[in-house]
Amino acid sequence: MYDRYQGLIFDMDGTLLDTEEGHRKAWDEVLAKYGMKLDLEGAIALNGSPSWKIAEFVIDSYQVDMDPHRLAQEKFAIVEEIVLDMVKPLPIVEVVKHYRGRRPMAVGTGSMHGFADRLLQHVGLRDYFTAIVGADDVVNHKPAPDTFLACASLMKVTAEGCIVFEDAPLGLQAAKAAGMDAVDVRTL
Repeated sequence: MYDRYQGLIFDMDGTLLDTEEGHRKAWDEVLAKYGMKLDLEGAIALNGSPSWKIAEFVIDSYQVDMDPHRLAQEKFAIVEEIVLDMVKPLPIVEVVKHYRGRRPMAVGTGSMHGFADRLLQHVGLRDYFTAIVGADDVVNHKPAPDTFLACASLMKVTAEGCIVFEDAPLGLQAAKAAGMDAVDVRTL
């Protein structure tokens, strides 16, 4: 179905892997220490963003004086253990398995590179991908095209030759800005 593309790029959280519950639990645990809660509906618009952007959203909504990077670091310190216990591959993994060895594939995620690498290793998918581009690998995050352009470059494929699989509006905007076709996995 995607044979006309030279490279396939996948978002990780919510596209390849079901990590939402683990991320939510980690946010709940960290924010509870400060008497705050994550507004799930508001945070959905930030899906695909690095954790510090979500922390910034929470801090702004509570109008408190906190460092979003420090708050995100607190969440990061506990999220891996929580997510590793709960993570499950999502149905789009069948596309990954189908194209293994047939097309270069990359993961472009708002998660940190090392975290993405460990999660993919944990579920047995790391070896399927030529490259991982995480939030700490780019300066401009989704909806900027940088994450997906870096994936294309690492796969040695033109942007126009790539298709992106995403579940978040920011990621779909990033794919469009990169000049790539995109599939909204929520509609599959």
